[in-house]
Amino acid sequence: MKQVKAYGATSATSLIQPMTIERRDPRADDVVIAIDYCGVCHSDIHTVRSEWGPASYPCVPGHEIVGRVTQVGKKVKKFKIGDFAGVGCFVDSCGKCKSCKANEEQFCEVKTVFTYNSQELDGKTPTFGGYATSITTKEKYVLKIKKGLPLDRVAPLLCAGITTYSPLRRYGVKKGQRVGVVGLGGLGHMAVKLAKAMGAEVTVFSTSLDKEKDAKKLGAKNFVYSKKPENFAAWTKKLDLMINTVSVDHDLAPFLACLKIDATLVLVGAPPTPNQVSAFALIGGRKKLTGSLIGGIKETQEMLDFCARKKVFSDIELISASQINEAYERTIKGQVKYRFVVDAKTI
Repeated sequence: MKQVKAYGATSATSLIQPMTIERRDPRADDVVIAIDYCGVCHSDIHTVRSEWGPASYPCVPGHEIVGRVTQVGKKVKKFKIGDFAGVGCFVDSCGKCKSCKANEEQFCEVKTVFTYNSQELDGKTPTFGGYATSITTKEKYVLKIKKGLPLDRVAPLLCAGITTYSPLRRYGVKKGQRVGVVGLGGLGHMAVKLAKAMGAEVTVFSTSLDKEKDAKKLGAKNFVYSKKPENFAAWTKKLDLMINTVSVDHDLAPFLACLKIDATLVLVGAPPTPNQVSAFALIGGRKKLTGSLIGGIKETQEMLDFCARKKVFSDIELISASQINEAYERTIKGQVKYRFVVDAKTI
């Protein structure tokens, strides 16, 4: 075992603080990555504060990880020392079930081992995330990152990028279609960039009027101030797809009304309490309401390659590890454009 510097929480009410964790000695199929950057996802906050259920402590968050390979096991074929690599939201799965064989490891029917606040397949070894100086991961769950990319801006693609890319690809977004994006935060700004890169006309719906300029700068053609109900009228039955990134309680009916017949509203945000949905908001136009998680390793690699080709990267604010607690509070208040990224060299 190797001692590694990290930042994490010791309880649901404690601050994120320096600590030491253990990483396993690399196995034959393992890749060791010296972490350069790790994005701060809102789910990190929910998890360490036990807002999505009791967390296991100590809890070291972080699942938007990029860095350089420093060691490889003897059976590793895709990576060599010095390569750039990434680790996303999970680090293992059974590899044998129907979901795993379909490259949907995030839905493993036995156990998806998440990057942090989880246990390895042995059922007892805890996983620790990317607020650390290094990580050891099976080669199968490590992503290739092309040389020459801005690594700090690539890091959030490992969660925010794939979370929004996956439904856009699944529903076949292409040139000439109209896509709505609800919310313009860490997820929303990536949804705008990706939908635009796929050729869609993008409309942003936001409760913050001051985000209109940013929405247009990011690639949106239209902006709807969603605090005023009358602003929805012009968009009735106009959109082919909507990606809803909002993680607070809100009424879905006005957004469903914006969909064309048979069109879909995809939830990628996760409010702490259930949404109320009227049946009439769905049956009037055979509207579809669905959710989406992240993506499997194959789709995540596809997303990274797409972003490299199209030069689509996250808009970030780079912070030192000592600023994580402040970043959490600012994230909750929506005071970041649009993703905090921790410089792991400061850990």
